[in-house]
Amino acid sequence: MIELYNIHKSFEGKPVLKGVNLKIGQGETLVILGRSGCGKSVTLKIILRLIKQDLGRIVIDGEDTTNYTEDQMLPLRKKIGMLFQGSALFDSMNVKENVAYPLREHLKLPEDEVSQKVAQALSFVELSGAEQTMPSELSGGMKKRVALARAIVLEPRYMFYDEPTTGLDPLTSRKINELINKLKDEYKVGSIVVTHEIANAFKVADRFEVIKDGEILFSGTANELKGSKLKFVQDFIKGGTIENANQ
Repeated sequence: MIELYNIHKSFEGKPVLKGVNLKIGQGETLVILGRSGCGKSVTLKIILRLIKQDLGRIVIDGEDTTNYTEDQMLPLRKKIGMLFQGSALFDSMNVKENVAYPLREHLKLPEDEVSQKVAQALSFVELSGAEQTMPSELSGGMKKRVALARAIVLEPRYMFYDEPTTGLDPLTSRKINELINKLKDEYKVGSIVVTHEIANAFKVADRFEVIKDGEILFSGTANELKGSKLKFVQDFIKGGTIENANQ
């Protein structure tokens, strides 16, 4: 389980997170909804310690990581795969080298085992045989799937998805949603998905957290979200994205 307690974070004096609490268990998908700039992605980066919170505690699988050094965080980061919004592939590396990167960075494996693990990850995202392809030859959806293969190649316990379907066409978005659900169902991966796209969120979420003005406005299941009387929640459900919600 990953647990956040009373997380605060400000940038240049402007509060972004004001006392956020949340928990995510193995085999569960938590969707964090919020407008652009509300702190959704910052929350993920704080868990990974890519950004340090101003106040609050972080516990990963029973370990209080609040004051961990970079070296102490390395083994824990291997438990967490991250799918970045822009895929973040290395343009100078082909698909195989991109997916193999975490293996080479964290493990000392023989080359045949690296190739085998890369092939397995690409098979999972339905891109078998794409090893020699360069990122410039891939569509946006294929880049996302290669990035997902790279994120899962170390067999993480948890997956973080930062706006996984933003900018993708409906068919490609559906494929990404199917892969998120497949990881949960087959490998019991606990996932945090940050997004402002409500339709895609409903296709993957077990629970929702809605962030507004740096605080958790709503926490509950999909049915509870749909039945919420909060005007902000109802507005973005009707509008299709949280960006369309009124104050």
